[in-house]
Amino acid sequence: MTAEPDFLRTTRTSYDAIADGYASWTRDELAAKPLERGLLTAFGELVAKGGGGLPLADVGCGTGRVTGYLHGLGLGLDVFGIDLAPQMLAEARKDHPGLRFEEGSMLGLGLPDASLGGLLAWYSTIHVPDEELPLAFAEFHRVLAPGAYVQLGFQVGDEPLRLTEALGQEISLVFHRRQPERIAELLRDAGLEVRSVVWRERETDGPFPERSPQGFVLARRPIVSGGCEDEDISTAD
Repeated sequence: MTAEPDFLRTTRTSYDAIADGYASWTRDELAAKPLERGLLTAFGELVAKGGGGLPLADVGCGTGRVTGYLHGLGLGLDVFGIDLAPQMLAEARKDHPGLRFEEGSMLGLGLPDASLGGLLAWYSTIHVPDEELPLAFAEFHRVLAPGAYVQLGFQVGDEPLRLTEALGQEISLVFHRRQPERIAELLRDAGLEVRSVVWRERETDGPFPERSPQGFVLARRPIVSGGCEDEDISTAD
């Protein structure tokens, strides 16, 4: 049996320790971020249109606030959450009792091949070390159906941030800041088509000030044509 990577254990333990306070602190965060709401709404519409009615997984869903937002768009999305930390999932189930939440890791989602119509990784790949990120993206490719979209959100930068305390609790978390172009390159290496790369400057005021700029990359698994996965050539030069 393969030993669990250390980063999974420390991430789970840290988020379990702060789950209650984290749920209270972030509950209204999306209300203060119209640009993020716009990106998530567009992603939801793409999944509703092209996901073939398959489920949408919010991978690293935490307390389920974004899972609930996607569900509340009224697009008929079959959205569910997956997270490492049992206490975060307990908060998600408490806040969103009508939605499904499962414990799991993005390195091994335990889902059938091509079973998802969409996948959201909203600030959840940020704790995955560089050497493990290609494995996560390969897993995303595996579980996405052809034509299905994946949306990532993450902090932009070149150096990681390490925290040992948050919300009055001792933790051990590494936040890997990455350049959007690097994320896009890794997604392409995993066989996914990059459709959009967005960068925005950090917020310095308001209720949720930020330490770094923010990045958002949208990609999809190529549509199968002629028995293979082909690039979209409808807008070829």
